[in-house]
Amino acid sequence: MSIEFHSVHAAPLAGFTAVAPSGAIIGLIGEKGSGLTELLKLAGGVAQPDRGDVVAPPERRYVATGDTLNLAPAAVIALDQALALQDAIVRARTLTALDRLRRSGCTVLLASHEDRLLESLCDEVWWLDAGQIAAKGDPKETLNKYRRFVAERVRSWGETIAPRMAPTARRGDGRAEVIAIETLGGDGTPSIVFKSGEMVTVRASVRFHDAVENPVLGMLIRTQIGFEVYGTNTDLEQVKLGPCRAGETITVVFQFLCDLCPHAYTITLASHDPDGTAHDWLDDAVAFTVNDERPTAGVANLRAKVTLEREAKD
Repeated sequence: MSIEFHSVHAAPLAGFTAVAPSGAIIGLIGEKGSGLTELLKLAGGVAQPDRGDVVAPPERRYVATGDTLNLAPAAVIALDQALALQDAIVRARTLTALDRLRRSGCTVLLASHEDRLLESLCDEVWWLDAGQIAAKGDPKETLNKYRRFVAERVRSWGETIAPRMAPTARRGDGRAEVIAIETLGGDGTPSIVFKSGEMVTVRASVRFHDAVENPVLGMLIRTQIGFEVYGTNTDLEQVKLGPCRAGETITVVFQFLCDLCPHAYTITLASHDPDGTAHDWLDDAVAFTVNDERPTAGVANLRAKVTLEREAKD
């Protein structure tokens, strides 16, 4: 038997209306406070709405994180992040049990933050936002919409955090000093989070304590485990900085298309002579993060296009 929600009010749910059919696994995804837990408690029969109606059979169950995974037959089972703390063996058994329940006509509502689990297991996914359904339907399509939303939210959050110079190591003879590093997104707004493919700007300011005839300013991007992703410097880019006098401050601007896979990265900045003698060398001076709604593996986001060619039949 299906379970129906008719204009249900149970904060933050407000006028929530939806139908979960029998013999289906409905995946639920959303931010904290979006109404997932409240909806599952209503579905599992452990809570009642302030207003509106929940039409459901009497044999239903609510299972929260840390509860015993009781998957005995029932008409409706509501699982609230119930797999989050389970080991691989319990998870595998649970997935098999859920498929059997679905085949028996049970309606399963499963809240999880594991995209791949929802995409592979569920017949339909509901994305809840502020107590309402923001999108529902095909798991892959709905999850892609949610990933775009998350990527945008994280990108916006990154604009509220100023990059902090915290090098893992610093060396040099002191003839120059890197005094500021700023990272900016494609719109020129300071940020520490960038979308894959966004044009990123790194501004580095250097103050010279001694006269330097031909200084070079270099930038190097690394992964968190120290893998060198990309590096360049003003000499390679044929930008001449000197001669610079004592007391002078210059700012060098690097711009690059951030075609990186979603990961955390660091930027190393260095002022040095053409032969590599360091004035001020800051390893992993600032950190930034790349995110995207499209999951990819590796480091470089090569944005592959995939086509299919079939051999013509005789």
